[in-house]
Amino acid sequence: MAKGVSHESVSDLRVVSTMHERKAMMADLADGFVMMVGGYGTLEEFFEAVTWAQLGLHDKPCAIFDPSGFYRPLLELLDKMVVDQLVRQEHRAIVLSATTPSALLHALINWQPTSVEKWIDRQEL
Repeated sequence: MAKGVSHESVSDLRVVSTMHERKAMMADLADGFVMMVGGYGTLEEFFEAVTWAQLGLHDKPCAIFDPSGFYRPLLELLDKMVVDQLVRQEHRAIVLSATTPSALLHALINWQPTSVEKWIDRQEL
């Protein structure tokens, strides 16, 4: 706000003090999360939402919209993480992907959260 980069004609502008507050507010307000082509911040925000889903902090769909194949190597990496036993298949299934808007909407609408038993509970620490 102080730097004058806010969009003043939006109907609902919410100003917060920190990036953490911003992401928490977006997560609370969102029905789901869709990542489109972007940089480091895009990856960080999306995978935080995925991690929160993995931890059971929300049960909202997380999808990658990839019409040009930009994220194909990332999706392959996620699959390799399952093969290398770094990510469970159930957790890999948290991340949806689609190459067309209609397929993306279909995946989001039909997504069902999976209940995955935690590897360790806080009481076990």
